[in-house]
Amino acid sequence: MKLIILAGGYGSRLGEITSTIPKPMVQIGGKPILWHIMKIYSHYGIKDFIICLGYKGEIIKDYFTHYQYKNKDFTVDLSDNSIEFHNGHEELDWKVTLVDTGIDTLKGGRLKRIEKYLDEDTNLLTYGDGVADINIKELIDFHNKMGKMVTISGVHPPARFGELIAEGDILTVFEEKAQTSQGLINGGYMVFNRCLLEYLTEDVQCDLEAGIFEQLATRGEIAVYKHNGYWACMDNERDLHYLENLWKKNKAFWKVW
Repeated sequence: MKLIILAGGYGSRLGEITSTIPKPMVQIGGKPILWHIMKIYSHYGIKDFIICLGYKGEIIKDYFTHYQYKNKDFTVDLSDNSIEFHNGHEELDWKVTLVDTGIDTLKGGRLKRIEKYLDEDTNLLTYGDGVADINIKELIDFHNKMGKMVTISGVHPPARFGELIAEGDILTVFEEKAQTSQGLINGGYMVFNRCLLEYLTEDVQCDLEAGIFEQLATRGEIAVYKHNGYWACMDNERDLHYLENLWKKNKAFWKVW
């Protein structure tokens, strides 16, 4: 099973911070938030990643191309330019596929453009800016039990996001940027069956939430995994400082590894 991470947006609400790096590369505790997300999934045995690149995607490519240099101590012998690494890292069994999916492509188009890299019927999908203490194994088991095309993790965040309205465990309405009443929004951490890709195109204007999820919700094809634990996204500088402070105080709720 593979995890697709949508990491191509501009992250404009982070201001100057994302003028030089893409949002998923903004650091918490000296590591990109993208790394934190991957560590969450890796803890549950998901170690095959596909990262959908867009804005400043070359920086994410560079990070993984030079992963050893960025995460190990080493000695360079300048007489022959040989390099000796002195310590290891824990991500030796990660496999990371980096795919340019366009600068301005919307989420649905990005997902469709990586279809050729998917070889199983069930896959995982999340955004490159959200952390949580979600039990990924339980999420997958829930998806399999419900038998729907898509499972969305419903989380409890501020009311500035879109609203998910559910009857029991089935999504009935997907409203973008609405005032919450049930208190659930799509926090990422999704599971989907391959047939979802039939609803998508590679067109840059092909969105995922607006249109596709709205349509599938009216057909009862989206299940909601209600996560009552912690979730946060790095949407602006205040969010960044909040997450950084949690990490420094050893209170990072997403650090399950």
